Amino acid sequence: MSNFLWYPIEDLPFIFLVLMIAFTVHEFAHAYSAYKFGDRTAYDAGRVTLNPRAHLDIFGTILLLIAGFGWAKPVPVNRGRFKYPRLMGIVVSAVGPLSNLLIAAIGVLAVYVLNQTGLLEAGSIGVHRAIVHFLYYLITINLMLFIFNLIPIPPLDGYRIIQDIVPLKVRHKMDQNIHWGMFIFLLIIFIPQLRAVTITPLFAKSNTIILWLQSFYELFFIPVDWQKFVMDFLGYSVG
Repeated sequence: MSNFLWYPIEDLPFIFLVLMIAFTVHEFAHAYSAYKFGDRTAYDAGRVTLNPRAHLDIFGTILLLIAGFGWAKPVPVNRGRFKYPRLMGIVVSAVGPLSNLLIAAIGVLAVYVLNQTGLLEAGSIGVHRAIVHFLYYLITINLMLFIFNLIPIPPLDGYRIIQDIVPLKVRHKMDQNIHWGMFIFLLIIFIPQLRAVTITPLFAKSNTIILWLQSFYELFFIPVDWQKFVMDFLGYSVG
């Protein structure tokens, strides 16, 4: 069973908790911003809520557990109700991935705060391992979702952003080929050769983002031994 899943089976409780947070905040950000811009579509569908049950997609969650990539239920948006449809459409599409970046930044901040106060090493070994695991997945999964959702392939947010940027003639041509998006998307995910030259290099950028966050937080906090933090995580997940 563990060989069938992308993540270690013993880590599933942490994964599910992080996914509930990541997917819920991401979709809520889309729904809330659309509502504030004058579109009640998501509001009337019950999506302007932080209740995970309104946002989680069973297939998308299972796929993330199996392939390392997944999604929640798309938020219905009627851009025609916006005062400035293209500009506000870009904002509504962008706030989802940006919410995941914010969660990751909060996760890194939590590591620094716990390290500064000594709480990161306090308590029993079990408590320490649980904290390390939760924060590790909170940071890495949200950074993955931030980068992943900005890929310009339908149905991802990056595609919606490009749609609202390009001229209308180009957008119409994009709409004519949108049905190929999911097919291309699945090919990239499940064919290792394609994945290795597309998504995998993008995810490597998450290390750069973490380094930027570390540089910023270390202006205010004592440095964190990130090598030890990762080794604590690896020692638990493989041991």
